[in-house]
Amino acid sequence: MIKVLIADDQELIRQSLQIVLNSKPDIEVSDVAANGQEVIQCIRKNKPDIILMDVRMPKMDGVQCTKMIKENYPQIKIIILTTFDDDEYVFNALKYGASGYLLKGVSMDELSEAIRTVYSGRAMINPDIAAKVLRLFSQMAQTNYTIPVEEKDIRQLTKTEWKIIGQVEKGASNKEIADALSLSEGTIRNYLSTILNKLNLRDRTQLAIWAVQTNAHYNITEE
Repeated sequence: MIKVLIADDQELIRQSLQIVLNSKPDIEVSDVAANGQEVIQCIRKNKPDIILMDVRMPKMDGVQCTKMIKENYPQIKIIILTTFDDDEYVFNALKYGASGYLLKGVSMDELSEAIRTVYSGRAMINPDIAAKVLRLFSQMAQTNYTIPVEEKDIRQLTKTEWKIIGQVEKGASNKEIADALSLSEGTIRNYLSTILNKLNLRDRTQLAIWAVQTNAHYNITEE
């Protein structure tokens, strides 16, 4: 069972999500919380696998709560769930380690699938705001937030791996990358795992940020 904690300051949303998710055979709502402070208290009692985190809550908002949780409980995965399609929240939530970001208008089937995706270790971003996130990544080249990667690690990358990194930079899904390179999705997943290990990066989000910031310095050549 995937243990999920629901954090939202609106009781109706908490109850609705709890009822729907508990009806799924592989998902169990372990706790609900109305603000960031309650989230921390719930985690100490009963660590969840996934947290559905509202971004705007009293006492401690979802972004700050995400930062605190990922610093102290890095194994817990967080999906930011919000009605606010806000650039700054997208950037900060992902920067602090959230695995995904969904708007509250998403269907319950899409939400439960997102939970399964994140639980399996993959990042997940609502397609509606993927382009917005990519624009933010592009802007980050002018900010102080950089992803450090050792030069010796970069030299280990193959031409095919560079091609995949170029696709990740564009925001392509595994299926889109597979189609573009005439490879299977499973092969792409294996390549991405190898790339992350070579570069000592945490996840696909960090890889995308790093790719944007270094694109001017590295040319992805055709084989």
